[in-house]
Amino acid sequence: MKTSPKRTRKRPAKSGLSAEMTAGITAALDKKAEQTVVLDLTKASAFTDFFVICNGTNKRQVQAIADGVQEAIAKTGAKPALVEGYERGEWILIDYFDFIFHVFMPATREFYSLEKLWGDAERIEVKTGSDRGQTRVRPGSDGGQTNV
Repeated sequence: MKTSPKRTRKRPAKSGLSAEMTAGITAALDKKAEQTVVLDLTKASAFTDFFVICNGTNKRQVQAIADGVQEAIAKTGAKPALVEGYERGEWILIDYFDFIFHVFMPATREFYSLEKLWGDAERIEVKTGSDRGQTRVRPGSDGGQTNV
């Protein structure tokens, strides 16, 4: 098991999605990621500010999504602190300190149910298909929109 370096916050937490997160989400959607959601953990006692959760339909697609996310975010100059689970392709975790991408196979996502585990987090749905490029915030937040 790999160990990650000591976590230090490079910048203060901010509301809204960073350019790095936006690039990663766009790349995931370009690789046909399904059921993409962002959990805003800034108000929770969490070790990161955001989770981006999505799934692919098979191991190769899950790995392709993870590759696309890393390539897109690398273009912004950011590198992951840790990547776990790539070889198995059931659940790939890509840690960028301020946000973490979780790319799942559907059954694994259902089993671990991160959305339920972090049920108090503000949930930001990412629209796909013809609505792609927009996210909408579910009830309980300020109702604003964030472009992705």
